[in-house]
Amino acid sequence: MPVATERFLSEGRGRGLQARKNFQVGELIFACPAYTHVLTGSERGNHCECCLARKEDLAKCGRCKLAFYCNVSCQKADWPLHKLECISLSKFGQNWNPSETVRLVARILVKQKMHPEKTPSEELLAVTEFESHLDKLDNEKRELIEGDIAALHHFYSKHLVFPDQAALIELFAKVNCNGFTIEDEELSHLGSAIFPSVALMNHSCCPNVIVTYKGTTAEVRAVKQICPDEEIFTSYIDLLYPTEDRQDRLRDSYFFTCDCRECATKAKDKEKLEVTKYGEPPKPEVVKDMIKYARNIIEEFRRAKHYKTPSELLEICELSLDKMGSVFEDNNVYMLHMMYQAMGVCLYMQDWDGALRYGQKIIKPYSSKHYPTYSLNVASMWLKLGRLYMGLENHSAGAKALRKALAIMEVVHGKDHPYIFEIEKELERK
Repeated sequence: MPVATERFLSEGRGRGLQARKNFQVGELIFACPAYTHVLTGSERGNHCECCLARKEDLAKCGRCKLAFYCNVSCQKADWPLHKLECISLSKFGQNWNPSETVRLVARILVKQKMHPEKTPSEELLAVTEFESHLDKLDNEKRELIEGDIAALHHFYSKHLVFPDQAALIELFAKVNCNGFTIEDEELSHLGSAIFPSVALMNHSCCPNVIVTYKGTTAEVRAVKQICPDEEIFTSYIDLLYPTEDRQDRLRDSYFFTCDCRECATKAKDKEKLEVTKYGEPPKPEVVKDMIKYARNIIEEFRRAKHYKTPSELLEICELSLDKMGSVFEDNNVYMLHMMYQAMGVCLYMQDWDGALRYGQKIIKPYSSKHYPTYSLNVASMWLKLGRLYMGLENHSAGAKALRKALAIMEVVHGKDHPYIFEIEKELERK
């Protein structure tokens, strides 16, 4: 780690990371290689298992024929960890379905045996130092962990020596609180990873850095000017939602209550929960009931993704938007959430016009109201819109949207990121 940052004791938050020099917007603060990572199953064949590079004509593993690599070097580098899964993949076939958390834990156990010494990714924080919050786990969370432990034994019993049950529960709890989701430039899920030094940073709903990924390396860049001795904050959650929702998510997943300026003042909540301006203003109890409905329908939709057809999912979106629209403005974040889900379904169904209509409604409140200036959510939405416009032969609008995405991504990803070069090539082809 550069001496530009240091670990320190953050008042009221425990350990944290602070700056030792000035950082300008867009400046790389530090990079952290993954301690270990897994590629999500749905992206097999599109990305290299070892380096996560996205390319065509990847070479498949000769044994399981389900893992793909850039070249022999990547395959050899990944073998100590892939061999955990290789025989198991061949044996179970379509029934091989451990969660990404289970796969990560299996790899951590191997990594700890292979490299008991501190790794480069643990310069500021070791995996063994992760908080588990075991004392805060409710019965439901403990049952989920026990289910993951059962899956770990089921799929990996022939290849791993397991610690005792208590140690496994603690390790799963640590991974649940400290793991990272790797996403691509459109925020599509690529996999999961452990970045110990990145996990040292505390949360704020007014973050001054953003974490992005270059292959299996996490990069932390400033999105505000940071002064010496100032704490470096990232955001653990999506910042779209009002204070109560954010606090619920933080308590449920990370076991703390945020006391940042945004949470203390709730300054943006009124705008995030904007109600209709037509006719008589809705009564407070009506608004409260509709917020409750919105939160329930979001959870219902999340579950429905696992068993309903795309057309049924789109119907849920449309019906909920119609109902919420009687109380909420289109700029209301719950309306935007369901529009975003509808857009995703339309993209899946290759209904490009439908996806574009939803995206056009989303982008203005995303970019001007609800997200910070440098936001991955805004950049990804401009990128999706740009690619939709280009696909529909509206090159002028497409180029404009892609350039808006680039303006954000050059700051949060860095000008030398492969995603930047890919988008520049798309602009050259217009």
